[in-house]
Amino acid sequence: MTDKTARRILEICANSALSCVEAKAGGAARVELCASIPEGGTTPSYGEIRTAQELTGGGIDINIIIRPRGGDFLYSRAEVRSMLYDIEMAGNLGLHGVALGCLTSGGDIDTALLSQLKRAAGGLSVTFHRAFDVCRDPFVALEQLIDCGCDRVLTSGQKSDAESGIPLIAELVKKAGDRIIVMPGCGVRPGNIRRIETETGAREFHTSARSMRYSEMTYRNEEAAMGSPPVKEFEREETDRLKVFACL
Repeated sequence: MTDKTARRILEICANSALSCVEAKAGGAARVELCASIPEGGTTPSYGEIRTAQELTGGGIDINIIIRPRGGDFLYSRAEVRSMLYDIEMAGNLGLHGVALGCLTSGGDIDTALLSQLKRAAGGLSVTFHRAFDVCRDPFVALEQLIDCGCDRVLTSGQKSDAESGIPLIAELVKKAGDRIIVMPGCGVRPGNIRRIETETGAREFHTSARSMRYSEMTYRNEEAAMGSPPVKEFEREETDRLKVFACL
């Protein structure tokens, strides 16, 4: 396993503390812990973060997404305040880093807000998440992220998945050089990660590596749904250590 992990760094999009445990067991270097995965990820609860720390017991870096809601990346003053409090929480808990993103109404990086969030993060590692994939000009945005001191940018190459976005990701990796890490994500799987790596030159990858887990409930009233479709109460996806290892 040591020889395999030397080739690439894997970050797992983890939807629970148990997914963090599976990510560590599979050999991932880092997790991005999120809630509300069907919405693209929102900030996880304090309890979920603490549980993830306790169950993993170190040995894997834990980042959390700083995103107060689903939808776009144009934030109100109240939402910015929530983001700053969540960044403060991440620092107080001794996490490795945060993943965040913010845009102007015109689709550019909100550099003023990004600088404010980056200052609040202090020594935490900062990843600019897939808000990058809906920005107006990815090459201008890349330089702005570098100027703001972000450590990495997560991107599908502004396509529906990273495999489709290979051409742009390759250009971004080349332009970034050693100034920022360009990390392909969205649709990265054991069957395509080698191609994405070879054709883009990327060395860090973001994947969920999840399998379906079925409820152990024997009594089920399926007439009363708790969420909107396609959310289902009696099945859920969680990270699978075997899928993590298969990506390394």
